[in-house]
Amino acid sequence: MPEIIETVATVLLFAAFAADCMMLSLYYTHMLQLNSYRNERYGRWLRENGSMIVSQMGWLLLAMIAVACYLIQPSDWKSRTACILLFLIHIYLNRPKKAKKPLVYTARVRRLIFTLSVFLIAVFAAVYFTGMLRIGLGMLFLWASLSPLVVLLANTINIPVERMISHGYVKDARRILESMPGLTVIGITGSYGKTSTKNFLHSLLSVKYNVLMTPESYNTTMGVVRTVRERLRPTHQVFIVEMGAKNPGDIREICDLVRPKYGMITSIGEQHLETFKTLDNIIKTKFELADAIPPDGIVFLNLDNRYIRDIRVTSPAVTYGINPDVKADYKAGDISVGEGGSSFTVTAPDGESQAFTTKLLGPHNIQNIVGCIAAAHKLGIPLSELAVAVRRLKPVEHRLQLLPNGYIDDSYNSNPEGFRAALDVLAGFEGQRVLVTPGMVELGERQDALNTELGGYAASRCDYAVLVGVKQAPPLKKGLLDAGFSPKRLFVAENLAKAIEIVNSLPDEGKRTVLLENDLPDNF
Repeated sequence: MPEIIETVATVLLFAAFAADCMMLSLYYTHMLQLNSYRNERYGRWLRENGSMIVSQMGWLLLAMIAVACYLIQPSDWKSRTACILLFLIHIYLNRPKKAKKPLVYTARVRRLIFTLSVFLIAVFAAVYFTGMLRIGLGMLFLWASLSPLVVLLANTINIPVERMISHGYVKDARRILESMPGLTVIGITGSYGKTSTKNFLHSLLSVKYNVLMTPESYNTTMGVVRTVRERLRPTHQVFIVEMGAKNPGDIREICDLVRPKYGMITSIGEQHLETFKTLDNIIKTKFELADAIPPDGIVFLNLDNRYIRDIRVTSPAVTYGINPDVKADYKAGDISVGEGGSSFTVTAPDGESQAFTTKLLGPHNIQNIVGCIAAAHKLGIPLSELAVAVRRLKPVEHRLQLLPNGYIDDSYNSNPEGFRAALDVLAGFEGQRVLVTPGMVELGERQDALNTELGGYAASRCDYAVLVGVKQAPPLKKGLLDAGFSPKRLFVAENLAKAIEIVNSLPDEGKRTVLLENDLPDNF
């Protein structure tokens, strides 16, 4: 009987330890996924969050003591029971928390879990065939202690397989595209505004064509590949492809796949400096789209953007803008922006003019719409028909979306120009104006300076500021206070839920408008 109890206790001990290892591994797999499965980005995240990781492992120190006691006296049921209890406590403390973007169990994640499971099976096999319980426990403890690196190792082992699978998917997508020679492909890129522009252009072109666009933010090569393989049909006439980039060559890679006839560069600014390093690299990467446009195509350029304005392209180009001091081919004038939307008039290169109205907020949305009007008009849709389509445009979710409760949801992401534009929109509202933001990230060495600068800009455009995240708050706080913002109207919240509680506790001063500017994912 004692032998049976000892065997059961041993099995429970290993089961608890294995469950703990897998629980930790799933957490770090989630962080790897949020860092796009890129080892260098995941490694940077590990370095930046070292103190949090050490804190998360805290209970393992107690478990280590229990394991040590067990290794000294393996027949002592007390040490074995202590091990099991401590591992169960550690599992409970590190159970999956509610995430803004939960772990998605894609085929790639399942393959990664398979590799991790092979590691685990190898430990049990070693114990089973050798009977060396102490070595098995030592290997599991090493796994638990180094689980961030174990996930990194599993991802590295899987890279050749992932590349082979990706190559097969790309080859299949290219085959599908080559089978549709009549398909018109339009590429859209920019530091910001590309997703909204993609959605607007889809609505406008749908007046005349059967249009497919890459969904949500499927703006990487593999996102485009997935769209082609799962959604593109022979009946589609136009394919709008959003093209994102975090490294030089990313846009060229997508262009080599889809071969766009038309392209649009919406904006260029300081974004993803963590990977691009310099603004010059960003400019060159965005113009990889212009370089891919054939002689019988057109690249549409936002002439209001100074970085775009300063570049000369060899491809046929059509320009657009809303700045009265800039001579663009398609130009918006008579602009009126208010809480209920915007109105403006667009003049085409041939002198034809058409009045437009939209429910969308902010001058930058007008800018994006004008670019879409230019593209749709060049593709054969009269301005008069486009006026109806523009009036029906709906805001893209989480991009300056005015909600019924008085919140302006601009939480999808943020960049310096977009942040400024959102603050300008907030300033146009009457009553109590509240800014809720964690600031901007992925700006490399310029991150603190740019957040400080935007804090100063916000000081004159909001009445209250609630900064989200203790780590991100200091530069924004400094900018606000340096610009003379009242400390009594400035708050720092641990997370978004606490920030909303602060907003709800503010004094009732009549109508309240709250700008939610950016919402960082769980890996920040």
